[in-house]
Amino acid sequence: MQAIPAIQANALSGNILIVDDIPDNLRLLSTILIDRGYEVGKARNGIMALNAVRAQHPDLILLDINMPQMNGYEVCERLKSDASTREIPVIFISALDEVWDKVKAFNLGGVDYITKPFQSEEVLARVANQLQIQALQKALKKEQEKSENLLLNILPPPIVAELKQKQHATPVQFEEASFLFADIARFTPTSSVMPPASVVRLLNGVFSAFDRLTQWHGVEKIRTIGDSYFIASGVPVPRPDHAQAIADMALDMQREIQQFSWPNGEPLQLRIGINSGGPVVGAVIGTQKFAYDVWGNDVNLASRMESQGQPGRIQVSEATYDRLRDRYRWERRGEIDIKGKGTMTTYWLIDDRQP
Repeated sequence: MQAIPAIQANALSGNILIVDDIPDNLRLLSTILIDRGYEVGKARNGIMALNAVRAQHPDLILLDINMPQMNGYEVCERLKSDASTREIPVIFISALDEVWDKVKAFNLGGVDYITKPFQSEEVLARVANQLQIQALQKALKKEQEKSENLLLNILPPPIVAELKQKQHATPVQFEEASFLFADIARFTPTSSVMPPASVVRLLNGVFSAFDRLTQWHGVEKIRTIGDSYFIASGVPVPRPDHAQAIADMALDMQREIQQFSWPNGEPLQLRIGINSGGPVVGAVIGTQKFAYDVWGNDVNLASRMESQGQPGRIQVSEATYDRLRDRYRWERRGEIDIKGKGTMTTYWLIDDRQP
């Protein structure tokens, strides 16, 4: 995270709402703050103050306590009970000087307390201090959001939420899920004669399109290695239709790849393999560079479906076929020898129209 730069008090600006039922106090405070360069709004009672805040959120509120109809304590309580105004800092400014008055003000969410009669320099110093704190808090929140967005680019949202809460992610076993591996056919020999920048642009275009599809279908990109793209459905958030989601994703990937071609105009082709089953384990690995990954025999079989498939086709294991046989059109490939698995019957997924 980048260091948050120091903010000088004389560089601060802000919109300040003054709430006081005494016109002379409003005029005096307004003059002091305007002369220092602040924008100032004024309200003569609590109802007017709440209406003014709804119309435009100020950066800071100077709030008197003893007012008719609704006192300052009630105004502050209303502000702090509303999520949209809860973070607006409130400085109480009152002639009440008893300890319990101040304690009540702080317990209700006030950030500071100025006793009347006040000195102008004290008011300016306390206002500048609170605006500086607020500016630093906003800058910190912005940096935290940047960090969270970076995490969301490399980890699933549920994992990011758990890391924020517990500072670690617990490995989870999933009883059933579906997995897809995709590979660009003839990528290595064809890309080896291309300029590196052209290869990167091509892969970035293809994978960015696939990333958008994962969002659309609600599946999780696990990782990319070279030109290989690995997706899981039903992990890390279980879903009963995991096989259908991964099949729809595969069909859309085959449609999307038709938008891309090699420099000689020849279209790119994908080799896709799918398998469904479980159990598998999902977990975060690493301490410096986090990565979410999934392990299990059924993940390995999905990889075999891809590596022993054919360009432009989607090879599916019998386990996935059994779950989806009535929803799509298929072509039986037959029995093939799967490395490390023996002889298995596989199918080509053709499209999502029933025969």
